[in-house]
Amino acid sequence: MSAAPTIDPGTHEPPDYQQVQSSAEFDELRRAHRSFAFPLTVAFVLWYLVYVVLSSYAGGFMATRVAGHLNVAFVLGLAQFVTTFLIAWWYSRHAARKLDPRAEAIKSRLEAGA
Repeated sequence: MSAAPTIDPGTHEPPDYQQVQSSAEFDELRRAHRSFAFPLTVAFVLWYLVYVVLSSYAGGFMATRVAGHLNVAFVLGLAQFVTTFLIAWWYSRHAARKLDPRAEAIKSRLEAGA
């Protein structure tokens, strides 16, 4: 039976996270995230609230048949799910293109300094 290798924690200083947080590149990362996530979140919440308000106060409109037994409420309800998946897909593309490279650059700089 062999013993597990010992890990030497070293004597390096931990990164100065406050300095990183106040850096220009972290500010760019934060701005890239917020400029995408906040407007999209507000738009989705409004879209959801419109659906809830229509369901509560526009019963006649929501009961309007679209095709066969499908009514407006059912179509808009399914659209909520489709919208959720589209937003998740869109965000993952945005993160891969704009956020991940910036975060990786910050991480590499931190690891190089450590």
